[in-house]
Amino acid sequence: MATQVTAKTHRSSSFLKIAITLQTLTIFLQAISAGLLLTSSYGETLHSVGARVMYGASMLYVLAAVLAWKPGGGSPRPVWQASGFLALASLQVVLGIAHVPSVHVPLGVLMFGLSVLALARR
Repeated sequence: MATQVTAKTHRSSSFLKIAITLQTLTIFLQAISAGLLLTSSYGETLHSVGARVMYGASMLYVLAAVLAWKPGGGSPRPVWQASGFLALASLQVVLGIAHVPSVHVPLGVLMFGLSVLALARR
């Protein structure tokens, strides 16, 4: 029985690391598409699609954190971190739609840094 719980915990932990990696990668790609937004005609479309993918990756991170926490009964800290990140992603989307680059850009940098930090801790 203990082996089965350990295997489930390992799979959940792996899923969590994959979700954080995907989130970090999508945020990095958003920075690239933001540069294209300023220099090319297709940059706006690419950045808009990327925003949706990044938001989906943030939701996946929350799901992975819950799945890693619930079966093993471990610390809920990753769930709180993932939920906080989803809140930041929501704010980022609102600021992007409202065209407030003075807050949108620094928040994107902060989100990338926090995501790299979360990835390094896994």
